[in-house]
Amino acid sequence: MAYDEGIAQQLRDALAEVPDVSEKRMFGGLCFLLRGNMLCGASGWSDTMFRVGKAAEAAALEVAGTRIMEMGGRRMGGFVRADESAMADDGARDRLMALALGYVQSLPPK
Repeated sequence: MAYDEGIAQQLRDALAEVPDVSEKRMFGGLCFLLRGNMLCGASGWSDTMFRVGKAAEAAALEVAGTRIMEMGGRRMGGFVRADESAMADDGARDRLMALALGYVQSLPPK
């Protein structure tokens, strides 16, 4: 499955000033890692994944166009998916990225 290169570029642009970010192909898409910890990703399902942590999951789900992330029928706690409408909205996209950065920056490097 191919990921949306436009979404991947939006994520690259949002993370351009953040040190220690890398890219890795995984889960049928392109994931962005911060110090080795998964942060967000452009998936092959026309949506974007953000790792916001369980404490911020409810706040992330308040953003229009988001939903709980599931993989293989299993809920992935602390992760949300953002659809095309959320990614097209600068405020929504920035809010989700801020939540994800806030969580992942608190994790020890891998």
